[in-house]
Amino acid sequence: MQYHEHGFDFTGAMRRLCEDVCERLDVFQHINMDEIVVTYAQARRKVSWGLQAKLTPLRFEGGTLETNREGQRWKAQRLFQGRREMLYMLTFYLPRFQEQTFSEKMVTVLHELYHISPEFNGDIRRLPGRCYVHSMSEKEYDLLMAKYVRAYLAMKPPRELFDFLRFKFSTLERKFGQVVGLQVPIPKMLPIDEARSA
Repeated sequence: MQYHEHGFDFTGAMRRLCEDVCERLDVFQHINMDEIVVTYAQARRKVSWGLQAKLTPLRFEGGTLETNREGQRWKAQRLFQGRREMLYMLTFYLPRFQEQTFSEKMVTVLHELYHISPEFNGDIRRLPGRCYVHSMSEKEYDLLMAKYVRAYLAMKPPRELFDFLRFKFSTLERKFGQVVGLQVPIPKMLPIDEARSA
């Protein structure tokens, strides 16, 4: 498992898991993890239900930097790590995410990765139908993700890549002293006038 002198590096471990998933499963091989920032946020309420993880696209439909909504032009706030511009942000809500079962956590990881557009252009995958995010049923969407999880685990990836998902948050804290990782505010849409003056 990934740890350093200050504790367990959750976002480093999650990045390595996502990289391996994207290398092994064809359906995710369009994803370049070098252009995705993996972060964690503090869950506001200590309950097991609620938002577990979130993929934030850093572009609008079709990968554009600007869009028009209700007569207002908006610009995407851009995010860089060093000189490389990020196209997506993948955020996990702790400790809530870590309280799920191992299977639920794996499904959640693939659920968020699957939202990434096949064009990998900063937009989300837009599925057929009125509900283009999860198509007609989020339950069916997650059943498909469970199928991908089984396919991934059948490839026998190194256990150290995903063993941290077998533990509750409190167990990770006990084993490593604390859980640490990258925290970055989620970028916002900016009105064009505000974006020009920023």
